[in-house]
Amino acid sequence: MKLLALAVTAVLTMAPANPVEPVEVTVPGPAGPLAGTLIDPGGKAPAILILPGSGPTDRDGNNPLGVAAAPYRLLADALAERGIATLRADKRGMFASKAAIPDANAVKIADYAADAHAWVDMLRQRSGRACVWLLGHSEGGLVALKAAQRPEGICGVILVSAPGRPLATVMREQLRANPANAPLLDAAMAALDALEAGRRVDTATLPPLAGLFAAPVQGFLIDVFAQHPAELAASLHVPVLMVHGDRDIQVSLADAQALAAAARGSTLKILPGVNHVLKSVASDDRAANIATYGNPSLPLAPGVADAIAGFVSARR
Repeated sequence: MKLLALAVTAVLTMAPANPVEPVEVTVPGPAGPLAGTLIDPGGKAPAILILPGSGPTDRDGNNPLGVAAAPYRLLADALAERGIATLRADKRGMFASKAAIPDANAVKIADYAADAHAWVDMLRQRSGRACVWLLGHSEGGLVALKAAQRPEGICGVILVSAPGRPLATVMREQLRANPANAPLLDAAMAALDALEAGRRVDTATLPPLAGLFAAPVQGFLIDVFAQHPAELAASLHVPVLMVHGDRDIQVSLADAQALAAAARGSTLKILPGVNHVLKSVASDDRAANIATYGNPSLPLAPGVADAIAGFVSARR
């Protein structure tokens, strides 16, 4: 594992002479199309598929639960300036991919991994590229790891703010980190224990937590809790980059370090002052950190795009 901290990676690609217009694209899904946005400077530019994080997160990185920071859109624009192509898509059953399945909750990580391969195949056929990079943010990192177990057409994996431990472990840490959750912790831990063991829970006994453990999503939670990111990382045979901000209050540096230790020959880039939605945060104040999640006017944190562009450009 190679550790890179603090320094900004030099970018080896040249920015395109003219701005590249986004193009709306689709691929077939199980019952209807999956929809995404492609920004492609063409030529021999590396191409990256951006895989979104948990819940109802759209292709821009926003969700109706209060996240409006648009980290994926900003990242795609920044990478385009550095001559890197990106494709970002809505999850099956959600937003413009709503027709892909009748129930957006009736999914498993393997389903999202299959969708990732569909996008990779489309982009390779469309552009003639030999391979596409997978970039998974947060829970999307788990999807990238799962998809790369079948490495055909995949250049490598970029894990951004991604969990390196089972998701139930990460959720326990998240819940305990917020003092406001103290009255709910016993019930929350019991629910996590049950789901991790493959047992559904009765949300009638968990009124304040009904949204987090809603009955329709419990099947997905059982599946995702059974995944082991470090084990998946250990079995990869493609280049791997971990990018992690040291002010991420959702997924800790311990996760990035676990992934880096597991993935042979991987590179870990720790970005100072960067949080989970890839924005700059000036202090350890939790409220100030969370405030960036709903602020679309904040730019992408310095160093994020350079770390990614430098890594993929050096390996083409």
